[in-house]
Amino acid sequence: MFDLITLKLTVDPLILSALKEDVTSEDVTTNSVMHEGCRGQVDLICKEDGVICGLQVFSRAFQLLDETTEIELFVKDGDKVKKGQLMGKITGDIRVLLVGERTGLNYLQRMSGIATYTNSIATLLKGSKIKLLDTRKTTPNNRIFEKYAVRVGGGNNHRYNLTDGVLLKDNHIGAAGSVEKAIEMAKAYAPFVRKIEVEVENLEMVKAAVEAGADIIMLDNMTHEEMKEAVDIIDNRAEIEISGNVNRDNIQKLIDLGVDYISSGALTHSAPIMDISLKNLHRI
Repeated sequence: MFDLITLKLTVDPLILSALKEDVTSEDVTTNSVMHEGCRGQVDLICKEDGVICGLQVFSRAFQLLDETTEIELFVKDGDKVKKGQLMGKITGDIRVLLVGERTGLNYLQRMSGIATYTNSIATLLKGSKIKLLDTRKTTPNNRIFEKYAVRVGGGNNHRYNLTDGVLLKDNHIGAAGSVEKAIEMAKAYAPFVRKIEVEVENLEMVKAAVEAGADIIMLDNMTHEEMKEAVDIIDNRAEIEISGNVNRDNIQKLIDLGVDYISSGALTHSAPIMDISLKNLHRI
C-alpha cells in the first residue's frame, strides 16, 4: 500500500492524468442515460485465479472523482483469489461509477497480472538464496504501479530509476573505452554510498570487472557453462546478478549457479493482465 505522502504527491496525479485521458470534456454515454445524480452499487468480481494487486489505486480512481464514494473490499493486496470470487462492492453516484470504471480496472488488471506472473516465478526460486528482481522495462508513467506489483507478487525491485545507482551497461562501457575505465570513472564521480554494477557479456569482461573492483557483476546473455566459469572467477569478490531473456520457462535452470540475483524484464513487460470486472450495477 502506498503511504499518504506518496499517494498525494505521486500516485494521485498519475491517476488523474489517466482519468483525463478517458474524459476530455464529458462522458457522453453516461450523460445520455444519467441526467442527474443517483446512488448505485456495483460488484467487483474476479474472473480468473491469481494474486490481486492495486486495490488502493483502483479505489482512488473513484474517490478522486467523488470523495464520498464508498469502497468495501473483501480482499487485500497479495491475496490469492479465485475465478468468480466477489472481491468488493463500490457504492456512490452512478455517474462516478461509470466514469471511473475503465480507469480503475485498467490499473487493477495490469497490477494484478504482474503480481500473479511474478508470484509464479518467485515460487520457482523458493528454497534458494536468490532474489528475483525486476528491471526498468516498465510502461512509461506506470513504473511506480508496476514495481509495486512486483513486490506484492514476491519479487524485489532493482533500481527505480537512473538516479538510484550506477549500472554500467555495454554502451556506457563503449563510451568510457573499457570496463576498467568505466569503473574507474564511476568510482571517481558517484557518491561513495552508491554500489557500482557492471554488465558483462564474456569472461574477459568478467575478469576486468573483478580486478577493477565492481560491487555487483551482471552476467548478461551468457551460456550456462560461461556463467559457471564466471562465478568461479568472481569467487565471492562481488555480488552476482544474472540477466537476459529470463522467464518462467528457464529460470529453474539457473538456481544451481549459486548467484545472488536474477533479474527479469518479463515481470513487467510480458505479464498478461488478470481478468477482473465490475458487474451488477444497480440503483439503491
